[in-house]
Amino acid sequence: MRSGVVYLLAGDPYARGGKPDPALRAFFREVGKSKPRVAYIGTASGDDPEFFEAMRALLQAGGAGGVDLVPLCGTAADPVVARRMLSQADAVFVSGGDVAEGMESLRAQDGIIARLRERFEAGVPFMGLSAGSIMLSRGWVRWADAPGEQDTLIECLGFAPVYCDVHGEADGWDELKALLRLLPKDTVGYAIRVGAALRVCEGIAEAVG
Repeated sequence: MRSGVVYLLAGDPYARGGKPDPALRAFFREVGKSKPRVAYIGTASGDDPEFFEAMRALLQAGGAGGVDLVPLCGTAADPVVARRMLSQADAVFVSGGDVAEGMESLRAQDGIIARLRERFEAGVPFMGLSAGSIMLSRGWVRWADAPGEQDTLIECLGFAPVYCDVHGEADGWDELKALLRLLPKDTVGYAIRVGAALRVCEGIAEAVG
């Protein structure tokens, strides 16, 4: 296993069941451990239990062993337990939903982003799906709420030192274009299509699957 490995999966928001993404299997092969324990970060969906159960089944079909919901949202949030789960995990999965809500929930819990960074720097592989992929990248857009307001940039985790969007081909990648308008000229943005994935390691990005 190489340190600093991040997989960014677009997934398929329209899929209902079926076989796991080949990139998911590739990720778990790279973890280098049979049935690795996965810490599940579900802040982008408010730790929704039904979404967690669906994602846990998908992860286990792809090669995961135990999948633990890290408690970071609502009345069940427990940063002490969350930090312990992250310390014990062989891999970390960041699930989909809303990027801004996901990052706000991470920042709201004491020491969680620091623990995530500590585990990443220790060589624990990370994988994101949909909004989770964007959270693992460098930044995203906080959309203006009212006429006359401006879109602004949200700082994300930056474990994958890239900017990206996922499954946006239907609208011509309008959201990715909006992101790039907030960034310096000539900044590269990666458009990860439905079913595709990007592997980022040591600053090198390559397609998977």
